[in-house]
Amino acid sequence: MDESIELLVTVVVAAEGEEAARDACEQLCWHVEGRIVDSADCSAEEPGCWSVTIAVPTDERATYNVGAPLARAVRRFVRSLGPNQTLPRVSCEPPTAWTVLDEPETLTELVPGAERVLIEAWCGADPYRMREREPEPGPVAEQADQPAHQWIPPEDKATEDGYRLILRVDVATTRHAGAEWQARAVASRISGAATLTGMTERDGVLSVHVDLGPAPSSAPQTVLNAVSALDRGGWTPLRWEGDTAITSWIADPIPSSGITALELSSGPAPAPAAEAQ
Repeated sequence: MDESIELLVTVVVAAEGEEAARDACEQLCWHVEGRIVDSADCSAEEPGCWSVTIAVPTDERATYNVGAPLARAVRRFVRSLGPNQTLPRVSCEPPTAWTVLDEPETLTELVPGAERVLIEAWCGADPYRMREREPEPGPVAEQADQPAHQWIPPEDKATEDGYRLILRVDVATTRHAGAEWQARAVASRISGAATLTGMTERDGVLSVHVDLGPAPSSAPQTVLNAVSALDRGGWTPLRWEGDTAITSWIADPIPSSGITALELSSGPAPAPAAEAQ
């Protein structure tokens, strides 16, 4: 195994429009030799803000210990921003590692109006395409280590108006920004249309609730397609709660920080989750 590692840097910046947001990131692009690959209006979640995504070249390559070069690529990028930049904790869930910079005063020299920055390292594929791809409808191949794929629902409910694909990401952290960006990193592997709908807290774990968009097929098939997109074993068999099909994944062992559990469900649109206090 010897694969290239790519960096995606997403800057949330206060700006009057898309062109102004891109212009604000020009100095950062020059500094890191990157190029802008996407920009989007995120004012619904961050009033007056735009997100700008930059692809940054790196000479890191993944070997059999893929986690180490992924994390190293993220750390090297943060250090390249200057001596005043504090290196935060790097989270790693191959094929990606990421961190969040959320101290605007250390970012505005390179990006005027910057609110926070997400740095993601990816290996083995074009990361921008991985973020944008939608799960393809159709049969999902059975896998021995994923019993959910072997489950046959009592009733293959057809797609109905109002049915949604919902993701819950449980993160052991006290930082809302860190939990939010880890949830976005997971959601980006499934859908390019993720919307955060709420966050709850219990026993030191922040649960981020994400709407991944309309169900493209029946409820159970939609969930199984999402499981396949995440490409990890250990999911529980599908179960029904009313009209909602659900499967869960729990980290083993449970880490003291980072993602501890995931839940995917497809059914009628749920009520918004309460915000953590």
